[in-house]
Formats: sequence, structure tokens, C-alpha cells
Amino acid sequence: MLQQILGKIFGTKNDREMKRLWPKVEEINSIWEKMKDIPDADLPKKSEDFIARIKDGESLDDILPEAFALVKETCRRLCGKKWLVRGIETTWNMVPFDVQIFGGIVLHEGKIAEMKTGEGKTLVATMPIYLNALTKRGVHLVTVNDYLASRDREWMGPIYETLGLKVGCIQQGMMPDERKPHYDADITYGTNNEFGFDYLRDNMVVRMEDKVQRGHYYAIVDEVDSILIDEARTPLIISGPVESSNRGFDNLTPIVRRVSDNQERLVDRLVEQGEKLYKEGKTGEAGIKLLQARRGSPKNKRLMKLEQEEGVKKIIEQTELNFLRDKKLHEIDEELFFVIDEKNNSASCR
Repeated sequence: MLQQILGKIFGTKNDREMKRLWPKVEEINSIWEKMKDIPDADLPKKSEDFIARIKDGESLDDILPEAFALVKETCRRLCGKKWLVRGIETTWNMVPFDVQIFGGIVLHEGKIAEMKTGEGKTLVATMPIYLNALTKRGVHLVTVNDYLASRDREWMGPIYETLGLKVGCIQQGMMPDERKPHYDADITYGTNNEFGFDYLRDNMVVRMEDKVQRGHYYAIVDEVDSILIDEARTPLIISGPVESSNRGFDNLTPIVRRVSDNQERLVDRLVEQGEKLYKEGKTGEAGIKLLQARRGSPKNKRLMKLEQEEGVKKIIEQTELNFLRDKKLHEIDEELFFVIDEKNNSASCR
């Protein structure tokens, strides 16, 4: 209730951000209106001027209104022109709307901009990408697959090229000597996997000149939820030869197999006992036996079949909650050789 009252008085965080950034959007549009008389040949010179100003100590935030306005003006001049995007002739027809300019400012500030499909996320990214590429330190656009990386590079590339910047695109299957020129470009499109594996490989090279990446200054992550949450669950691993032999593995395998076989026989016996107790109406004792079986081998076929019967799964889960509450779960594990915890994706020996 208090939060609602304060929100009405002071506005929400989103309202405050809108109030803070909207004057910048209006400033960008005001500058854009004055750029229509610039000759096409002078557009790259504007980029050179921005680069010189940055070297002289001017900040990107100072240049932002002019840089964003220049991208908008470039988009306007490209309208009606055609080029190939993934082999399909495409006619350019986009000029950033105010909300897209707003989104571009948000991305430049290192924040997340959420937009629905069709609202022009790809175009929004061009403005902060161009601004940060003016540092000549390299900008990466990270996306989810090779097709999108190639498509967006071909689709948005003419904007940057019209302004005198170089654009690269990393694709799967490229050799190291092919990758380096793309990383040396002002702007590089690619996937999280390609960027990630190139980073790992660069940390394994013997000579500095064999590295393909030149640093990590600024990146925009497309589909950030997919890349930083879903994709991040799969680690990037580069395997290589090891000096040690597999003699230890050969020695331990029969021992581990013997323990695993004994555990399976034990779990089969526990399930049999639990099922018998359950049918006799002794649900408390049955729950203990079946919980032991689940912790010893959750994928035991007989146990999984028994859990399909009405009430069985509930008894097991209630038993587990009771032992967790009383901090006595270790008593359940005393008969087992090892415990498998599916929730935390781990196993431990008793």
C-alpha cells in the first residue's frame, strides 16, 4: 500500500527513467533535423570527427546525441535502397522511432531493454553499437546462432559502412587466420559460442600473434535471457591431451561397478519391502523403505512404476519432508552405499 502511495507521489522507477531520458531523445531529433543538408560523401567525415573528439578527451555521453542522430539520418537516406540479406534482395525501409532511440540509450548505459518481436530490436542496437565503435576498441554483437549473426551483419552492415566503419561476422568453421580480420573490424557479429571458444583458444596459444581477438570493450547481447540463462547452463569446454595415463581408471572401474551392482540389488530389495508394507497398510514404514530406494536409485524401474500408483509418491515425499524437518535424513541413508540427489544433480558416498 505504501509503495503504491509513494509511486503516485514520486512516480515509479520506470517513470523516473522516462523523465530522465526523454529530453535526450528530443535533443537527438532536434540535431537530426539539422543533418538533412549534409552531403552523402561527408557522412564518413562525421565519424572521423567523432573519433578525433574522443581521442581529445570528449566522452561518449557527450557525443551520443549527435551520433544517434547521424545513424537516424543514415537510415533515412538508405530508404528505398536494396541489398542482399542471406541471398534475398531486401529493400531498406526503416528509420528509428523515438521509442527505439530511447531503447538505444538504455543499451548504451549497459542496461536491459525488453522489446517484443517485431518492435525493431535489431535496429535499436545499431545506435549504441555505432557510438561505442567510435572508440576503435571493437564492439561485439552477440546473438544465438550463425544464421542470425550473418543476417544481422548483412542487414545492418550498410548503415555502419555508409558511416565509414568496418563490419565483421564470425561464423562456425572459420579458420583462425580467417577470424582475425573480422575481430579487427570496428564491429563484429557472432554467436556466444564462437566468441566464447575463441576466448578460450586465445588463452591456449603459445604466441601472442596467434590470438584472434583483440580485447573486450563493449558488447550487446541479443536474446539476453537465452544466452545468459539457458545457454549458460552448458559450459564451454575445450578438451586436450593429458599427460597422465588411464591406469587409475582401469583399476577403479571394477570396484565402482561392484559398488553400483550391490546398490542396485539393495534398492530392489528395499522397493520389494516397501511395496509389501504399503499393501499391508503400513504407510509409515513403507514410506521409509521407498524413500531409501529413491535416494539410492531414483531411476529404478520397479520404483518408478510403483510411484505411478495413487498415493505412493505422496507418501515418499511426506516421509522426506518429515526427516528433513527433524534433520534426520542421514538415518535414511545409513543402509545405502551412496546417495543420488537429483534436485542438486549430485551424488555422494556414505
